[in-house]
Amino acid sequence: MPTVLKEKEFRFFFFENDREETPHIHVELDNKYAIFWLRPLELEKSIGYTAGEINEIKNLLKVNMAAAMEKWNEYFTSQD
Repeated sequence: MPTVLKEKEFRFFFFENDREETPHIHVELDNKYAIFWLRPLELEKSIGYTAGEINEIKNLLKVNMAAAMEKWNEYFTSQD
């Protein structure tokens, strides 16, 4: 599960078996977990995060969207 970004205390990553799904990213911090679709940027699932943390994560993803999509494309096209 490659880490795409570490920003503040959050770790952004995806799993190898995410390949066939719409581009998305997993986010964890301690025992908290979320999944965001990348195009369009939308929360799919959240466990343990507050509304404020979700907004913070979403803002971090907005700023880092190009890098996240680049990592997704690099990783999954290199698996061919």
